[in-house]
Amino acid sequence: MANSTANIPELLETINPIYSSPKPPYIIRNKFRFIDLFAGIGGMRLGFSSPHSKCVFSSEWDSHAQKTYYANFKEVPQGDINAISPQDIPDHDLLLAGFPCQPFSSIGRRQGFLHETQGTLFYAIAKILEAKQPISFLLENVPGLVTHQNGKTFSIILKTLDELNYDVRYQILDAGDFNLPQRRERIYLVGFKRDYLKKRIEFDFPKGEPNEVFINNFLEEGISGYSISEHLQKTYLFKKDDGKPQIVDKNSKVKVKTLVSTYHKIQRLTGTFVRDGETGIRLLTERECKAIMGFPDSFIFPISRTQMYRQLGNSVAVPVISAIAQQIYYSLTKVLKYS
Repeated sequence: MANSTANIPELLETINPIYSSPKPPYIIRNKFRFIDLFAGIGGMRLGFSSPHSKCVFSSEWDSHAQKTYYANFKEVPQGDINAISPQDIPDHDLLLAGFPCQPFSSIGRRQGFLHETQGTLFYAIAKILEAKQPISFLLENVPGLVTHQNGKTFSIILKTLDELNYDVRYQILDAGDFNLPQRRERIYLVGFKRDYLKKRIEFDFPKGEPNEVFINNFLEEGISGYSISEHLQKTYLFKKDDGKPQIVDKNSKVKVKTLVSTYHKIQRLTGTFVRDGETGIRLLTERECKAIMGFPDSFIFPISRTQMYRQLGNSVAVPVISAIAQQIYYSLTKVLKYS
């Protein structure tokens, strides 16, 4: 299948609305409407934003993330999704959610898999899918979701989505294969509502490809204010001669380790630091972190540096989301035209 959305506007304009029953009620005025759940700072929204889409609802409970979201989208996300009735959420075509992973109840109560997710954050997603029945969704999580609780959690998620009559595909993708200077694996689940389709929809995840987009091309020089003290370097960072932590400079043709939400804690095993600054070693700057995650330079962080690291570490790699979005849009416009 073509990995392109060049002809999506034309397809949207010429859709032949012949569906299986019931007919998808929401794709109107040549726009795919989507909702942004567990929105964080809006990384998924960035990836799905296009001339043929519109975000109609967002939800994020963290007040610091809400400030960043507002600074960039001029919209304050609603709070805790568990406190919002699914009926109060606008109709939409696509549901987007990067949700935390939680333990589920024991399998085997025979009350349905939707029941077994109750009390988890995934339950909120399932209830919205049940109530609003969007034609498609994208869910994102860490790769460990597959093996969480010996695979039980992932099994319940897949069975719940199947019970809600969604045809689900999933794939682990690495952001480094999408022209980012970072190794960052995440699992992505895409689903299509069977009720609306006469046949199984064609959909292939974008694969990315090996590339030479390395951190050295994005590093700033002569930076002040991000330095790691010489004392901390001596007593902690370099207390062992084991090649850790990862240190990069303008000669480093490498992809850095996954940016984590606790980066500000200067952890030697998980962190990547730069040979620069007043003490010779410093933290990544805001601009460098945005480049690592695929956020534009213009993206605004009106919060503390600690919160900036937390928010970017918890966010999504925007180019990966954008590539998946293109495939979803292309698949939907194609099937809606020719079904």
